[in-house]
Amino acid sequence: MKVNFLEFNSFRNLVDNRITPVDGINIIFGDNAQGKTNLLEGIWLFSGGHSFRGSKEQELTKIGEKKSSLTMGFNSQGRDQEAKITFFGNKKEVELNSVKKPSSAYLSERFCAVVFSPEHLSLVKGGPTLRRKFLDGAICQQDIKFAVLLSKYNRTVFQRNTLLKEINRHPELKETLCIWDDSLILLASQIIYRRLLYIKKLSDCAKMFHKGISKGNEELEIEYLSTAGITFEDDIPSITEKLQNAFEKSRRGDIFTGCTNVGPHRDDLEFYLNGMKAKNFGSQGQQRSIVLSLKLSEAQILKDFFEESPVVLLDDVLSEIDRGRQEYLLTNTEGCQTFITGCEAPVIKSGNTKIFTVEKGEIR
Repeated sequence: MKVNFLEFNSFRNLVDNRITPVDGINIIFGDNAQGKTNLLEGIWLFSGGHSFRGSKEQELTKIGEKKSSLTMGFNSQGRDQEAKITFFGNKKEVELNSVKKPSSAYLSERFCAVVFSPEHLSLVKGGPTLRRKFLDGAICQQDIKFAVLLSKYNRTVFQRNTLLKEINRHPELKETLCIWDDSLILLASQIIYRRLLYIKKLSDCAKMFHKGISKGNEELEIEYLSTAGITFEDDIPSITEKLQNAFEKSRRGDIFTGCTNVGPHRDDLEFYLNGMKAKNFGSQGQQRSIVLSLKLSEAQILKDFFEESPVVLLDDVLSEIDRGRQEYLLTNTEGCQTFITGCEAPVIKSGNTKIFTVEKGEIR
């Protein structure tokens, strides 16, 4: 999978331009706040997700402009293709090979990328929201139906929470709670089941990569922490049953707090090194090795699924890891078209390299 060109107009602070990267390593360097990450963000948006920086769509258009657009030519599935995203405030239009699509999620069927940003270095020790975001985002890239499930689930949680708050003022509404519970459990069971399937693949890959980084001295294990007591051995019927029991036990507490306390929106991941919780006992270097293993695993799973390598986006992370981990990362992304941002151009041994400089949004 290769980006042939990227064209941007009124996007973020970038000066309108069209760049043509090489198939190998593309280095984008310049001072902070010049627009380096904006370029990677533009590429990432074609993978079907939202901004990896958590930005709202109305923030993607240059200040003072009413609309912005991104056009990308790329090679995927053995042929050259083209996609365009146009932003109008908080709305957008998506085209793939001159055919309009209802949402950018449909682009994930043709183009995939893996992004590694400084935020990801907090995956192990940070809050559970970051880990759920990583997990769900990785699954969405290879399963568009999962993205639809998540959207429906989040809407249903919001509606149930609204009802829970109303019950405190109108107790007679309690009888209607079971209707939302049934809908929520149906969606939750499918989400959790897909998560477990993905984590099994992720765990096997990450264990292999981590052995390479630690030179065989550490064993990495991943555990899914379910608010309903669900494990890797459960199938959909048993997941559904456990969710039903958990919702019944949690109902009184849900009404008291006015929010849903059980379900995939509250689940988490735990990482272990040689049987010890990495969050509590792992050094900063060990925690970063785990994150490196996870991101390399994400890329490997996408490669196996699409039968071609994803595009790799490294946003200012090489400066955050030591030389040994830098070399391991670059060695294990060989064969992938890679984009690297930083304040200084790193020393790259590969001959197939192109360097871009960014200053005040202008890319040369």
